[in-house]
Amino acid sequence: MGTRVVVAIGKLIKETISTRWHGLKFFEHVLLVISIPTEFDDRAKDTMRKCLYNAGLTNSKESNKIEFTTEPEAAAIYCMRNLEEQNKQNKQNKRLVPVNSSFMVVDCGGGTVDLTTRKLLRDNKLSEITERTGDFCGGSYVDREFIKFLSRKLGRATINLLTENNYGQLQYMIQQFCSKLKFHFTGNPVGFEPFEFDIEEICHILKQYCNDEIKEKMEDDDWIIYIEFEDLKSMFDPAIGKIIRLIRGQLSSSNEVCNAIFLVGGFSESKYLQMRVKEEFGPPIIVPRQPIAAVVRGACDYGLKMSTIVDRTLKYTYGIKVARYRRAGDPKSQIVPEAQYLTYEFDRLVTRGTKVGVDEKFSDTYIPPDPKQKSISFPIYTTTELNAKFCNEPGMRYHGELQIKLPDVHLGKSRKIEFSLIFGKLELVAKARNVNTGKSYETIFELDF
Repeated sequence: MGTRVVVAIGKLIKETISTRWHGLKFFEHVLLVISIPTEFDDRAKDTMRKCLYNAGLTNSKESNKIEFTTEPEAAAIYCMRNLEEQNKQNKQNKRLVPVNSSFMVVDCGGGTVDLTTRKLLRDNKLSEITERTGDFCGGSYVDREFIKFLSRKLGRATINLLTENNYGQLQYMIQQFCSKLKFHFTGNPVGFEPFEFDIEEICHILKQYCNDEIKEKMEDDDWIIYIEFEDLKSMFDPAIGKIIRLIRGQLSSSNEVCNAIFLVGGFSESKYLQMRVKEEFGPPIIVPRQPIAAVVRGACDYGLKMSTIVDRTLKYTYGIKVARYRRAGDPKSQIVPEAQYLTYEFDRLVTRGTKVGVDEKFSDTYIPPDPKQKSISFPIYTTTELNAKFCNEPGMRYHGELQIKLPDVHLGKSRKIEFSLIFGKLELVAKARNVNTGKSYETIFELDF
């Protein structure tokens, strides 16, 4: 997105707010809540801060008037608010999701589908009880299947040439498919009429990329491609099949009964998707009003009450690389070069799947392996494995490092250091405290949930 566009957006936001709240001091009174993908790291968040500053929405890049929340959390908050409406509509006067019961949020976007299961606590707070899962099976994958269908009719080379030379026309053709077919498909064959996809009317330029054999056949058909019920259904089924498997996986990963499944995001408005999910699963399937706006509305609610999220479930195991005395069977690759009697190992501090509260701390105490050391470092690693032993194992990822000074060399190995990982709202704080001197050191990293 160009700088001019960002500036224009910022100007529009400020003008809109000023017309509704006269006398408001924007930089003092307005909190900007930004919903971000779970995968965003510190660099991405820093880029977001720069964009907001360039747009004139903050008066400094380090403004404390910016709060980040993840998109799955924002969607869950919106669904929690929607529960109040669902409870009012319940004719049996029973709460759909009582306090201390769980519900699942399936965020079906254009590219990805993300799932989380949350427990509703007292005072409208949420606890995450499963790891977030997801896959690339959003609504745009139906569009891809449509393009594959056209490729089978017109030849892969034809579609490739259109993509290379007239990409805008390809997108227009997809838009026509969405507005005329995709958005209206219910999955019910009763009353379905084969659709006449008129190439001459919708994408006339496509004709010039067809070879002679295809041209001859298409001219016999008046350049009309008939899309039958099974053709259209087969465009949806791969993505919907993945979504159903993801939901099944979420249900099996929790020991608690799921009281409701919320479908949000643009693709959740698909009647066929809704029908398939309702056929497969027992809990009530809820599509709230304006599901495409679930993340935006949930982010606003989060800004009004940031204590809503009380804990999260870790996707990774966190630990540090430490040196210990060698044991039989230790890999040679992990021998400490300058001290052959030592081996590097992964010391686990918190395991994947653990529920951690905001600002919860996990600690252990360490001593320098060499009594003459004047400093000590704590390299932090993450892995999806539960029982990893060494930092060179497959899937192990270096996360960052904290180094501290160690005075009082005369104390040798009697110098104790308490090392802690503190899980904040969206950041990981590594903290080390010299027990002898009381001096503390810390650094902050991005936190992957």
